[in-house]
Amino acid sequence: MISTRVKTKKRVFVGLSGGVDSAVSAALLIDQGFEVIGVFIKGYVPEAGEAFSREIGCTFTEDKRSAMKAAATLGIPFLTLDLSSEYKRNVVDQMIREYQNGNTPNPDVFCNKYIKFGYFFDFALANGADFVATGHYARIVKRETSEAVLAEPKDTNKSQTYFLWTLETKHLEKTIFPLCDLEKSQVRELAKKFGLPQATKKDSQGLCFLGKFDFKEFLKGHVGTNPGDVLDAKGNIIGSHDGVLLYTLGERHGFSVTTTKMESPVLYVTKKDLTKNTITVESKLEDTEQQKPRDKTVINLSDVNLTARLPLDGLTCRLKYRGELIGAKILEQNFRPNQNTLKVELAKSVKDAACGQSVVFYYLDLCLGGGIIVANE
Repeated sequence: MISTRVKTKKRVFVGLSGGVDSAVSAALLIDQGFEVIGVFIKGYVPEAGEAFSREIGCTFTEDKRSAMKAAATLGIPFLTLDLSSEYKRNVVDQMIREYQNGNTPNPDVFCNKYIKFGYFFDFALANGADFVATGHYARIVKRETSEAVLAEPKDTNKSQTYFLWTLETKHLEKTIFPLCDLEKSQVRELAKKFGLPQATKKDSQGLCFLGKFDFKEFLKGHVGTNPGDVLDAKGNIIGSHDGVLLYTLGERHGFSVTTTKMESPVLYVTKKDLTKNTITVESKLEDTEQQKPRDKTVINLSDVNLTARLPLDGLTCRLKYRGELIGAKILEQNFRPNQNTLKVELAKSVKDAACGQSVVFYYLDLCLGGGIIVANE
């Protein structure tokens, strides 16, 4: 444990993932005069023989070694926080349950909510931290009300606000995102300047804490396969798939089309029928051309978290990471205890609004919160 003696500097616990972003974040905080403690979070590591352990290319050992090298280079204390059981329970198991129910969850949102800004956040404050910090590309700003609000970073192409919508005011007031004013290219240059071994390390790919792996095969191992028909918009059978639970709206991979009648070579899943075990695929290009301006989609959200009041005009939302910003209008809201729900009308027709997806709200460059789709109309 870290000493709780009287401090002369503000203490920051930095989540060191082993990548360049978190390493540079730690270096910048040291330059700013903080007392920095590096913490490597051990996530879910499948045991030998566990179902589909081979499918998960877990990079735990490599990442921890890289994080330790960063801490040694910077001359800061290094801790390992074992949250493997918490990660399995709150992220992996929850993700599998959602897919089994036919939904499309976002495990990176779960990871931020329960792991990084749940257990890690609480651990840091309990051990004398004034703040926690991560290598996320996001910004925290103070509004006229002096409350902290999440906002877009300078490098909007790397923005991770979509995955951070569950952060509450209590988190934002105790969190620092050191990369908020930097482009990714600048982060790489700073890594070289600080002599960090991560300067030339490639960015990580895949699911948070699990690395890159065959996600479809992983799902098959947990929800099973159940071959069914692929339909066109008119209900004609044009191919086959491995099981409706394995697909999400908007997906364009994993199913087979055996007919040559479809004009477009790129087809997207636009409907799932769990009862009949069928998926419907269409060409988004044709949908866009035929879409009428007055067409709209109404979605219902649960588990809503907002850090600011949603404006009546100018509100937009994203349904996917790096997805387009779509105009949004709040039709109904209910913020009773354990019943944070919203009914939202989107400014256009959207066919890939899947239950379980995160909908994140924006006003200009501010990220005001979000919710989980439970139904659409």
